[in-house]
Amino acid sequence: MKFKNIRFWASLALVVILTCSFVMAGKAITIKGSDTLLMLGQRWAELYMQKNPGVVIQVTGGGSGVGIAALINGSTDICQASRSMKDSEKKKLRERYFNMGTEIPVAKDGVTIYVNEKNPVDELTLDQIRDIYTGKTTNWSQLGGSDAKIIVYGRENSSGTYVFFRESAMKNADYTSSMQSLPGTAAVVNAVAKDKFGIGYGGAAYAKGVKEVAIKTAKGSFRPTAETVKSGQYPLARDLYWYLRGKPSGEIKKMVAWVLSPEGQEVVKKVGYFTVK
Repeated sequence: MKFKNIRFWASLALVVILTCSFVMAGKAITIKGSDTLLMLGQRWAELYMQKNPGVVIQVTGGGSGVGIAALINGSTDICQASRSMKDSEKKKLRERYFNMGTEIPVAKDGVTIYVNEKNPVDELTLDQIRDIYTGKTTNWSQLGGSDAKIIVYGRENSSGTYVFFRESAMKNADYTSSMQSLPGTAAVVNAVAKDKFGIGYGGAAYAKGVKEVAIKTAKGSFRPTAETVKSGQYPLARDLYWYLRGKPSGEIKKMVAWVLSPEGQEVVKKVGYFTVK
């Protein structure tokens, strides 16, 4: 009898401990989607959890398309996206949740063209970039560089950057079949850093160990900076988004307010993107 009582009280104690742990930890906020935003989302989460003990935030990538699908099927609270939601995606969200969701611009970016640091090419026009990525231009000598084949790197089609670049830089033309599609911007940068004749594209925050190519327009030659991105002079400027299924509430509302606050936007600058204000 005494042994049964010990087991009962031990079991009860375990339940109390687990319950207290769950209450203290609270429900985890899940953030999923854009690889461009992954680094920034993780930094925001780390700092927010430090400031708000008991709040648990899980951040994963996979691409904007994956994040939007997760938002629609209910498996993430916040979707990070480096492109706007498509009409077809908004329709699915409306059919399932009877609203259009909430779109929140959280940072700005200038999609950057990377080449190897040894590449003498310093600027390109959008037409030249489009010709490279459609396969019309295949040798660096056609652009003032070495007599060598251009090795084209890009993102997988689940990437928001893949979609944005195709719409904005390529006027919806098809990518060349010779493009090597890589799973993240870090992989693109790593490939170009090692490949003397490589070219790639991706978020401005990832441009480390490679050379940023200026984009030449009728108004001048521009690199992605806070000034050129916010003024629209840089032709591949874009907003980076958080998407929610509805209006923000509870802890998510508090976190959104912090992300958009001067403190949260300071993190944007430190990571390498540009503030929304």
